[in-house]
This record gives sequence, C-alpha cells and structure tokens, in this order.
Amino acid sequence: MKSTVHLGVYDTLADWEFGFATAAINTPDWQLSPGRHEIRTVGLTFDTVTSAGGLRITPDTVLADLDPADSAMLILPGAGLWASGALAPFAAAARGFLSSGVPVAAICGATTGLAAEGLLDDRDHTGNAVEELVHVPGYGGADRFRAVRAHTDRGLITAGAAGAVEFAREIFAELDLYSPEVLQAWYGLFSTGDPAWFGKLMAAAS
Repeated sequence: MKSTVHLGVYDTLADWEFGFATAAINTPDWQLSPGRHEIRTVGLTFDTVTSAGGLRITPDTVLADLDPADSAMLILPGAGLWASGALAPFAAAARGFLSSGVPVAAICGATTGLAAEGLLDDRDHTGNAVEELVHVPGYGGADRFRAVRAHTDRGLITAGAAGAVEFAREIFAELDLYSPEVLQAWYGLFSTGDPAWFGKLMAAAS
C-alpha cells in the first residue's frame, strides 16, 4: 500500500514552490523510485482554491479530518494569505504533526506561519530571510536561522521561495524516496542543468 503525503492548498498558493517535490512523489520514474507514496491535497474546506498562477484546485480532503497517523508528511507551500493569519489552522496542524513524529515541510510564507506558531524557536531553520521572520509576532528563533536555501531539523523542513529544488531534495531525503546516489545526481541535474548529471543519474538508478 502507498502512504499519503498531504499538500496544503489554499488561495494564492505559490505554484512554483512544490512542483518538483509533488511530481516526483506522486508519479515517480520507476527507474529511480519504487513509488511508495501518493499526494493528496488538503484545504480548509472542500471549496476550489486558486493558486497564484491561476490554477484551480479542489481539495481531496479537509484539514479538520486530517490525522497525522494517516500521513507520511504535510507539505505547506507559501501563499499571500499566510501574512493575513487566515492559514493559521495549517500551522496548528503542523504542530500536531511534529508532536506525533510526522514530518512537516514549509516553504516561503508558510515559514512565517510556523514562526507565529512558535515552531521555529527550538529548531534550526531557514526561510526567505531572518529579517522577515523577526517581524512575526511570537517568533523567538532568530539565533537558529540558517542562511541556506533549505534545511531539515528533527522532521521539520524549511525553505525560502528561491529554494524549490533544495526543498524537494530535503523532502525526498526525509521520505527516503531515492537512494543517496540517485538523490545526489537528481539534485546535481536540477540545480545546475549540466547534462553530465543525467548520465550519473541513470547510472545511479541502474
């Protein structure tokens, strides 16, 4: 049976931030991954949401019905709505996931939501910039901010808006989606565009 990775969906979500991760998780290349996971979307309601790029997405399930025991990971993309506090229930859900030992991955604006929830105070993390996070009420983790594109600490993956490839790499590692050799070659290819990495990727997968 496949385990489920849940993707939070809400109006204004940033399309570019999760595509590398979700495409590989949901429809893996069978040479690279055995396809143990599937993506299901989760919204505040079942109402269709519209992404920043104008894509319309109807959630598979709702946050109120989401149980960490039924999930392998919760992925939270950035969105303009994070700044308004409208997505705070997703940050509260992230607390429940982490408390249950289930990983959470947050990128861009979602890191501000987790900061407001106090989830970045005791974990090394990153985001768009520490200068953004220090203005979030309730954030006390500035000394644990790391100036990198993506970072993982005890099941919490964080990334900035420019780190979609690194975000995916950390997600793949946390889910054990690929072997270390395949993961290194995948990242080399998508982070540099050097076709030499494609040969290394095929060799690592064989």
